Amino acid sequence: MRDPGEEDAGVHVGGDAYGGVRLAPGPGRRRGPGRGAKARRRNLIISGLLSAGVLVGTGVVWATPRQIGTVDAGVTEPVSRGAMNILLVGVDKRDDLTRKQQNQLKLGREVGQRTDTMMVIHLSEDHSKITVVSLPRDTWTTIPGKGQHKINSAYQFGGPKLAKETVEQATGLSINRYIEVNVLGFIDVVDALGGVTVCTPVPINDPKTGLALTAGTHELHGAQALGYARTRATARSDLDRIDRQQQVISALLNRALSAGTLTNPAKLADFVNSTLRTIKVDPDDGLTGLATQMRDVSLNDVAFADVPLKNVDFKAPTGESAVLWDDAAARELFRRIAADEDLVKAGASPSASAAAKPTGKPAGEVIPPERIAVTVKNGTLVTGLGARTKEALVAAGFRVPDQPGNTTDKDYKKTVIRYAPDREDSARTVAAAIPGAELREAADVKGVEVIVGTDQPKIQKPALETPGAKPSSTATPTTKTATQNICKK
Repeated sequence: MRDPGEEDAGVHVGGDAYGGVRLAPGPGRRRGPGRGAKARRRNLIISGLLSAGVLVGTGVVWATPRQIGTVDAGVTEPVSRGAMNILLVGVDKRDDLTRKQQNQLKLGREVGQRTDTMMVIHLSEDHSKITVVSLPRDTWTTIPGKGQHKINSAYQFGGPKLAKETVEQATGLSINRYIEVNVLGFIDVVDALGGVTVCTPVPINDPKTGLALTAGTHELHGAQALGYARTRATARSDLDRIDRQQQVISALLNRALSAGTLTNPAKLADFVNSTLRTIKVDPDDGLTGLATQMRDVSLNDVAFADVPLKNVDFKAPTGESAVLWDDAAARELFRRIAADEDLVKAGASPSASAAAKPTGKPAGEVIPPERIAVTVKNGTLVTGLGARTKEALVAAGFRVPDQPGNTTDKDYKKTVIRYAPDREDSARTVAAAIPGAELREAADVKGVEVIVGTDQPKIQKPALETPGAKPSSTATPTTKTATQNICKK
């Protein structure tokens, strides 16, 4: 949520730390047979995860631990094997930027440090699966010794130690590793990878970050990607920003694993050089062995989960706008993580995938209404029908950012839901809210479009669970893999 006069803080998506790759063999060292493209691919998978602010531990990190900075976050029980929880903190530090850099990046001129991104990254017992949970920076919580504040204040009050202690208290998880990253390297890494592909369901026009994008798919380079990850200029503010951060993470992972990056020595060198100077870790063990333990990780093995919320517009006693977690659902989420459960498989259970299936195709991910932007068009001669439909969709939880339009033909008898080929999951949720509507895939649509017919269907809040399913307070949170999160051109 945006408070009056609040300055957007810097880098998200883990700031600017993006992992490295194995360095080229020095003089006199030769690769063994069979360690060519396959070995480079394995190490780049690992480096890509770190490069997106998702993971730590790469060939370069492993080989050159002394190049990484250290910080005391109070990690007392580090582990090198078995299940592991990593706290990734993106620190917005502006006082080491030049005035020109501050102006170009529209970061403001405030000094000091604050956390702008906090992610808990869980590695499964065998290190073959990764779950990333973004903690909303506006989370209203108890900071040990300081009372109730937004969670991103913990670092400002007591540095890395208090940030770690606060997250442990809020989640109930033990943090085994702490990673801290900073601002400018993010731009270098995005450019070294040749940019990223992102897609926004709504237009974005944010003078604060200098970002102006139409709805649709875009190729972004360094500064633009930074603005995309920072902006809060959409309906759900920080919550939309979390979605964008996860999308950029997935895009960076995808780009890091691309053939062009694997075979381009200059890109790989830039990738490495942009990384090492921006990371601080605790414990200071060089992450020895972690890279080799994760050799089989792929995009499908990286999952993103959202913390369940019960109030996204909470007015704190201080007058700040904040968000409140759904305590029961959040406890269940972190219990599952602590138990090393696969959230993606859990999310595919019948209770979590029971949205309407009007097309007869297998159901995919269940997309909640608040994550779906809908365009409304009146397909009849009934005056005001589009406006009434928009109002009903908004009441059902959907986002309808634009004013309703009109179709050229006015003879629609039945309401039609048209959707882009990569938006079928969203269309299913819309169909669950408009019983009897016809679903049509359409190549000329970006997102989801509702054409209202003379049937004037009654719009309801979609039921995304089967009767008898667990209450929503303990339901599986929205979960998607990095593969699902990649924008299709």
